[in-house]
Amino acid sequence: MPPPPMLLHAIIVAAGSSRRMGFDKLSAELDGTPVLTATIQAFLDCPAVNALVIVADAERFAALMPAHPNKPVVRVDGGAERFLSVAAGIAAVPENVHFIAVHDGARPLVTPDLIERCLEAARNHDAAAAARRVTETVKRCDAEGFSREAVSRENLWLMETPQVFRASLLRRAYREAHDCGAKPTDEVSAVDLLDVASILVDSGAPNPKITFPADLAWAAKLRS
Repeated sequence: MPPPPMLLHAIIVAAGSSRRMGFDKLSAELDGTPVLTATIQAFLDCPAVNALVIVADAERFAALMPAHPNKPVVRVDGGAERFLSVAAGIAAVPENVHFIAVHDGARPLVTPDLIERCLEAARNHDAAAAARRVTETVKRCDAEGFSREAVSRENLWLMETPQVFRASLLRRAYREAHDCGAKPTDEVSAVDLLDVASILVDSGAPNPKITFPADLAWAAKLRS
């Protein structure tokens, strides 16, 4: 008898207030589709994803959830900070799930291919994250904003999502974060607390997080 399939559930974090944007960035349209709707659809279109957990309030979920999803979707309320929202999402994932992907709802350029490549990397290394290499010149400035020194960009990466982990590892990392009072800004930072290294998966193309109004125009150009 063949072994049972490896189950992957995706947590999409969409509980932020968009205060830096000035309006709800997740409902802003990108080529006619709301940002969060486009993000969720990529996970619905990925054959490797078995179910989704959307961390968002009921109003946002009702307004931006794609119609007629082709796989199970549950909604949970988020917390005051991102790591609390992720913890709420993890709690909603059944214990029999093997892998958990965590993705920012404001990264609508994610693709099913990138999700599957991150999953495959996590199968081989337990922890994986989408990222892209730093190619620009990097400078460190002083408190007044004046450039003071160059920073080598060798082996520097910009972290993105999805980030995919064996479920048991991610659950353990968030328990450790809770116990030591840490507030991880992403899931790689959480598993770092366990001295577990995450393999980085080259996104291949920018997969930016929509944070400021100009990001929408940039994302639209990247998508075209």
